[in-house]
Amino acid sequence: MYEFLLGFLLILAPIFAESIPDYNKPFAPIFTDKPVYSWTDKILISIIAPSWNSNSNQIDSIGGIESHAIKISSGENYLKPYRLTETSPNSGIFSGEIILTGFLHDVDGDENFDTNPRTIGNGPTNGFLESDMDDSISISFEFADGVVLVESVPVNWNHGTIKFSQETFLSNELIEIRVIDPDLNLNPEMIDTVNIEVFSDSDASGLSVTAVETSERSGSFISTFSLSDNTSSGNRLYAIPGDTIIAKYDDHTLPKPFSKSDSQYVETSTTVDYSTASINRILVSPITLSDGFGNPVTSFLSNNQMQIVGTIENQINFDQKFIYFFQIKNSDETIISLSWIQGKLSPNQILDISQSWIPYNSDNYVIETYVWNSLNGLIPLSPPTSTSIIIE
Repeated sequence: MYEFLLGFLLILAPIFAESIPDYNKPFAPIFTDKPVYSWTDKILISIIAPSWNSNSNQIDSIGGIESHAIKISSGENYLKPYRLTETSPNSGIFSGEIILTGFLHDVDGDENFDTNPRTIGNGPTNGFLESDMDDSISISFEFADGVVLVESVPVNWNHGTIKFSQETFLSNELIEIRVIDPDLNLNPEMIDTVNIEVFSDSDASGLSVTAVETSERSGSFISTFSLSDNTSSGNRLYAIPGDTIIAKYDDHTLPKPFSKSDSQYVETSTTVDYSTASINRILVSPITLSDGFGNPVTSFLSNNQMQIVGTIENQINFDQKFIYFFQIKNSDETIISLSWIQGKLSPNQILDISQSWIPYNSDNYVIETYVWNSLNGLIPLSPPTSTSIIIE
């Protein structure tokens, strides 16, 4: 009779999710999705508490009653009681989240606060908690009477980084730059932005570009811009081949030992190169041989002076310095003459280059030409040419 009444009462009694757990199995580890957080991050919380899975057919909850509360705190700010809900019926895993809101602070140096600190919410996903630059978030759960389980995670400001996607860009390429700074993830449920200053050797004033966060919580920001060969405007920076481009932003969220009022520029650089490969920047025509009056030479006799004439053409739309080499070898592969002419070509300029030569011996000769950028750089600006002649 007693067993019948007990069963009847259990059927009629309301079912509460947060019933008394199994005191003999105090097992409820607390997990967070990251080991360290920034001051305005989102914290995802999980507690494995199978003893609190009171109804295998329903979504149970824990922490929402004062007698067995979950408390989430940072310094003097706290949320209590804070309710977590089961991930699925009978899982025994309870989850929730809170958003850290930082403190009043000017993040970009415009003398305006960029944060909205507040502490409010009762769970499982509506919690907001104020936090400091160097803080600790404590999550406690009174699993049973007198049994309190605690987990803590640190909150830190970080040194931001900035980097171009390449060490060198061609003048016609789209330039990509990335900022990684978790402290600028001011709203973990929205895409944030950061302003970056970029300037070049040709334009010291430069321009400001906006980097956009890659996802709501990434703290990674990407911006792209292109180059102009005259003036800077819009999202185009005036920079020519040979220029160095510098990008920087002002980090106002520096970790200790810096103070809250300190800031520091974080910068990086890249270089600009021609859009045309170096080996194709000057077009070299085969050499011709002429007399002192410019008339073509039809017979090649020893001890007669002749002019070796080479023609080069600038293939890019920028001024270009060059060194044109004449090298002559005899049939023994011995270099008997080496000379060069140094100059500068205007955009698309065609130029004839002449060098006199007196062959003193009858032989089979090879005349080679090379065009380099300088004696120091030794970068070839065109493929070499080779011409064989027989001197009688």
